[in-house]
Amino acid sequence: MANEKYTATENYQRLLDNNKKFVAERLAEDPSYFDHLAEGQSPDFLWIGCSDSRVPANTITGTDSGEIFVHRNVANLVDITDMNMLSVLHYSVDVLKVRHIIVCGHYGCGGVLAAMGNSHIGVVNHWISAIKDVYSQNRQELEAIADEHERGRRLVELNVIAQVKNLAKIPHVQRAWKERELRIHGWVYGLSDGILHDLDVMHDGLEDIDPIYRFDNI
Repeated sequence: MANEKYTATENYQRLLDNNKKFVAERLAEDPSYFDHLAEGQSPDFLWIGCSDSRVPANTITGTDSGEIFVHRNVANLVDITDMNMLSVLHYSVDVLKVRHIIVCGHYGCGGVLAAMGNSHIGVVNHWISAIKDVYSQNRQELEAIADEHERGRRLVELNVIAQVKNLAKIPHVQRAWKERELRIHGWVYGLSDGILHDLDVMHDGLEDIDPIYRFDNI
């Protein structure tokens, strides 16, 4: 790992030095780059991903600053009681008018793997209880997978699918569907090969949602 090559002070300073290089490179390519960037943002995408440092949205999608609005948390959960996530969702959907929401998990996710076990690991247990619910709801399928590694990979996928469904239950999303095009996607990133896998669970309207979760007066 790169940080093992540096002392703590050097590693800290490296970030500031890299920033100067970044600025110089951008200005060499386009002297007005930061002027345009400061004018505002109009991203097409909202990314709801894991906090894992190995899954940076812009890097793995080859996009530039201003193209993806990003929210990250442990195990890429869409918790309808999480005001941080709801605030990001509101701003991106109602103000920025994004056209795609991508929930992106990743194989080998520590939060998902922890949810498969029974160890108490602190406050994060409360957060990942939602993933335990996903496990419980899919117990028959998961426990038919003998290999624990493969079972973990499948739970990562099922967790993403569950979060896509959670998004479709939120009034901000349903109101947007009544007014314009908005699509929700579920992806999983492979740490070992760098590939993004589309789980083909796209939602773009109320038709795929259980009627009990549909709001009529929004």
